[in-house]
Amino acid sequence: MLLRFFMTCNKIGAFTLGGGYAMIPIMEREFVDKNQWMDRQEFMDIMVVAQTTPGIFAVDMASHIGYKLRGVWGGIVGAVGIALPSIIAIMIIAMFFHNIKDNPWVEKFFRGVRPAVVALIAAPCFKMAKTAGITWRTVWIPIACCLLIALANVSPIYLIIIAGVAGWLLGRYTTKKN
Repeated sequence: MLLRFFMTCNKIGAFTLGGGYAMIPIMEREFVDKNQWMDRQEFMDIMVVAQTTPGIFAVDMASHIGYKLRGVWGGIVGAVGIALPSIIAIMIIAMFFHNIKDNPWVEKFFRGVRPAVVALIAAPCFKMAKTAGITWRTVWIPIACCLLIALANVSPIYLIIIAGVAGWLLGRYTTKKN
């Protein structure tokens, strides 16, 4: 099981452009749909925890999922599995990039990849909205948070704390009401 988990994380790390958020749909497909190591709600819960954990999002996701599956060793295997391809790629790029960084073909390649990476990051946002139960009544919350971050330079940490406290208070209110 650990070897299979390592190879899955390694495959995700090796073949995903765009970093952690671009990996979300691939991780979901591998961990939830294909291997059925968890259900969609568990995946969402782990994603929320990984987003609030300091560090690289993809590594946090893989280590949290690994920990859920196989404890501490699973967490270590997940973190190493997802990070190893990037480490190797960065080492190779560092060795050769200074020779090719001014090449017009390389510049065009990176310019062409940017929109695809944005799409890879945007697509899971819409899928997460469905899974998180965001409706037309509650869609204002993530929009307001995005605007506060982008226009008012409000730290995401404050928004996370406010959302957590609001959720806790709402939970207490609805429990007392019932």
